[in-house]
Amino acid sequence: MSKVTISLNGRPFTIGCEDGQQAYLRELAGHLDSHVRGLAERVGQIGDLRLLLMAALIVADELKEAQGELETLREDLTDTKGRLSETQARRRADRARAAEAILSAAAELERLVEQTDSTAAGDKP
Repeated sequence: MSKVTISLNGRPFTIGCEDGQQAYLRELAGHLDSHVRGLAERVGQIGDLRLLLMAALIVADELKEAQGELETLREDLTDTKGRLSETQARRRADRARAAEAILSAAAELERLVEQTDSTAAGDKP
């Protein structure tokens, strides 16, 4: 277990964290501190607890908005996958119909060649 010192609204706080998580914890604290400082500039120093509560609500709002965007993206991805599957199925069906038409045309050509050959053979003395 490691300790890291973070700063919120100019005040240092030392907290424990898992080894290797210090930089990440500082990053999170920096995000929270930017909200706390912004609020302090707008509403004044109304007490650390109130500033932290307001900042926490802003961060919670950011999280809720991000979750909504993620859900929308997941729904879009599901829709896109469905359209892709439908497109792929149509493409396979189109290829099968094209192959069938080619085979049918080839059979007809063979029939015509045989007919021509038999007619040509019958014309020769």
